[in-house]
This record gives sequence, structure tokens and C-alpha cells, in this order.
Amino acid sequence: MRGHVDPQGNLFAYFSVEERIPRDHPLRRVKAQVDAVLRAMSAHFDAMYAEGGRPSIAPERLLKASLLIALYSVRSERLFCEMLDYNMLFRWFLDMGLEERAFDHSTFSQNRGRLIEHEIAREFFAGVIREARAQRLLCDEHFTVDGTLIESWASFKSLRRKDGTPAKSGPDGTGMVDFRGEKRSNATHESSTDPEAKLMRKGNGQPAKLSFGAHALMENRSGLLVDLVITDATIPEPLAAAPLLDRRRQAREGMKTLGADKGYYNKAFVALLRSRNVAPHIARIEGRSAPGLDGRTTRHESYAMSQRKRKRIEEIFGWMKTVGGLRKSRFIGIAKTQLAAYLVGAAYNLLRMARLQPTTG
Repeated sequence: MRGHVDPQGNLFAYFSVEERIPRDHPLRRVKAQVDAVLRAMSAHFDAMYAEGGRPSIAPERLLKASLLIALYSVRSERLFCEMLDYNMLFRWFLDMGLEERAFDHSTFSQNRGRLIEHEIAREFFAGVIREARAQRLLCDEHFTVDGTLIESWASFKSLRRKDGTPAKSGPDGTGMVDFRGEKRSNATHESSTDPEAKLMRKGNGQPAKLSFGAHALMENRSGLLVDLVITDATIPEPLAAAPLLDRRRQAREGMKTLGADKGYYNKAFVALLRSRNVAPHIARIEGRSAPGLDGRTTRHESYAMSQRKRKRIEEIFGWMKTVGGLRKSRFIGIAKTQLAAYLVGAAYNLLRMARLQPTTG
């Protein structure tokens, strides 16, 4: 027999969403860590409420929703809100009841300014790092720094001359600008959509794109992201890495070695590391010298180990761009992109921490 399908469903159904989530689901460990970090941030949320009043939706829920968007590669906030209507796993992670109405996608944009103003995302990222330190997953000795480019949402259509000279229109009438015979550079042109995005290319032979600079600091033992900054794409990598080192020094957090690629082989940067008693484990360039980085440093096994470990930071960038959706920024400006980068970086760390935890049972 082909069987019988009963089209009449039950009028009432009683079940617990908690019971529907598998006990070994990887999101359970992530949720436990997120809730612990948010509880520790209660004072920051209270200060946010006292200054601007309680928003229509708790910022804790917005942070957790942003983590889900990164973890599950949801392409937009609008799509996430649609999925929230029928996805029990998402509702369980956000502590929402089955009958509770899903919030609108405009809630993200309405509250993004307050999150930036009170540096909630940065504090949440720092809280995840504190949680990792409490789990004894971090050391204060060996680190790696690297940079990459994040493509801006602005397109070439938005490029305009800084001197106000009107651009020539393209022949197809689609709004494209005719740049034939005209050299484009950051000195002469800027985007009317996102002036903070700058023309940069990843390497020789690569096309120049409107981009932001992203610079990360990784702890070598566990491969966790300990700091992340979004900058102007034209800032050289050694200069952009200096604030990351300054923040660790201000927090009185140690560092013995710093690994990096050839882009950081710079006399001033090596001298900065030496002045702070940090061994520069930077890839050398043949035919170029930098006082403070010679055979007395490169002969040690620790230098070779740092050069092997430093390549793991590319895994972080790869995850953030392919899974976390940060290959191309969905936001205008450095501040909003920095907010998104903190949340995507926190999602990576939480997933990494969950995998590093010992299994029970």
C-alpha cells in the first residue's frame, strides 16, 4: 500500500524546544559561552539603557543574532529574520518562544549606531577573549600579525573626481562612467557612496578595488584571534599593526615573539619590537637588512616554528571571508565594518573554543 496522509494536524501541540536540540549539537557549547560573556557585560548594557533608554529589542539578542548570521553564512539580515520565523534552532539560541513574533530586519540598522557608540561589539569580543583565557586556552608569549583587504560595498560607478570635474558618461546609458584615458587614484578620485573606501590591489596583476584594510593579531598556541582592527586600506601594514601592539601594552599583556610575513620587514617596525623586548620573527627579504633581525634571531628553532605557525592566520581570514561573510562589507564606512568584523571574529573564536574543549561522556 502507498499509505495514507492525514491532512488534519493537531490543534494543539506541547513540546520543549530544548528537547528538540540534540545534546551533542555544537551550538550548545557556543551558546553556553555566549551567555557567560553576556552576563559579564550586564554593567555595559545597564549604562547603555540609562543613557538612551531601553531599545525595542535587547542588544544581547542582536549580538546573538549577528553571531548566527556569521556561523551559518546567512547572506543578509532580511533573510535571517525570515528564517527566524521557522527555524527552531535559531529561536532556541536567541531564547525566543515558539509563539514569539520574529523581529523586523530594520531592527539591526536602527540599533547599529548605539552599538557603535557604546562599543558593545568591541567589549563583546574582549569578553570572548577573557572567556578563552579563563579556559586556559591563551598564552602571553607567541603571536602572529597579518593584514588583508575587505572589499567595500561601493562600486566603481560611485567614483568621482575630487576637484568636482564632471565625469564623462558611458555610451550605454546605465550610469557607468567613462574613464577611458583617465588615470584613477586615491589622490584624484573618491567614492561618493563611501569616501572611506580606497582603491587598492592585493598584488601585481590584480585589479584595484574599493577596499578597507583589516589587520589581525593571532595567538599561536590555540590559533585564536586576540585583536582585530579595520583601517584605511592605504595605511602600510607595519603602521596599522602598531595600535594592536599598543593595546596589548596598555592592558599589560605580555608578548615574547611576533611572527609576520615579508610585508612587515621594515626597519622601523623591527626597531619598535626590539624596544619592547619582543623578538621579531618576521620573514626576511634577500638583499635587504633590518638592524635587530639577523642570524642571531633566525638561527633559533623558535623562529622556524613562528614561520610555520604564522600561516594559520590565513585560516582565520579565510573563515571570516567565506563563512562569516566578510569578503565584501555590507556596510558603509570603517566604523560599521569594524562592528561587523568584531562580531565575525568573535564567532570564529567561539567556534574554535568549542572545538578545543574536551569532549565529555
